[in-house]
Amino acid sequence: MAQNDVGNEDPGPRSPTIKSVETSLEIVDELQARNGARVSELAEAIGKSKGTIHKHLITLLKHDYVVKAGDEYRIGLRFLDVGGYALHQVEGLQYIEPKIRELADLTGETVQFSVEQRGRCVVLERKAGQKGVFSRARIGRRFYMHQVAGGKVILANLPDERVREIVARHGLPAATDETITSEAELFEELETVRERGHAFNIDESTQGLHAVAVPLMGPDGDIFGAFAVAGPSHRMRGERFKTEIPDMIRSVVNELELNLAHS
Repeated sequence: MAQNDVGNEDPGPRSPTIKSVETSLEIVDELQARNGARVSELAEAIGKSKGTIHKHLITLLKHDYVVKAGDEYRIGLRFLDVGGYALHQVEGLQYIEPKIRELADLTGETVQFSVEQRGRCVVLERKAGQKGVFSRARIGRRFYMHQVAGGKVILANLPDERVREIVARHGLPAATDETITSEAELFEELETVRERGHAFNIDESTQGLHAVAVPLMGPDGDIFGAFAVAGPSHRMRGERFKTEIPDMIRSVVNELELNLAHS
């Protein structure tokens, strides 16, 4: 199984880039963040002239990366094709998807599988059980690793040097008052995660949302990703949260690791 590019070099701030491409990417990011926008809104947000923004939008429109409705531009479905291609480059995903469904049925909660790429936790698969609740997570969504259970359990299985690189690059921004925001506290938490074998997220990414994650190790012994079960705090508490659900995840993951080792 191919591992994630956790060791990829990070281009430094002085690395050469193409400004026009950066502008197009900024436009795409703004369109996603705003759920669509007009030329004037994008120009103000990005700090470029309306003429420049319009040229970029026309280019993106020509290639179906954006669509236009009236005066507003939105993200186009061409990105769905690109995302689907990127997702299915992940080896072993065909074995992971059934286990996501199995855990969703067992727990009744929302289950997701995430990997680390370039220092962020990326959701690759997600399934809501019978009682599953809506959350910010979706396939392709990137999270700061220290804010979520899956990210913390992955960090706990990376070398300390790599963790420091990730912190240096992305920082430790807070999503709620419960988010870890100091490097010393993070390393203390990661040591606890290593000892117990799973990580918790208690109101750290979204107030009222609790989650627990267990690592999925690759056949070579390196961390591959993380399975996480998330739900509202009134259900994800006590023995069920602290012991029963972690044990369910671990049982499913252990079986999956054996299958992957012999696939």
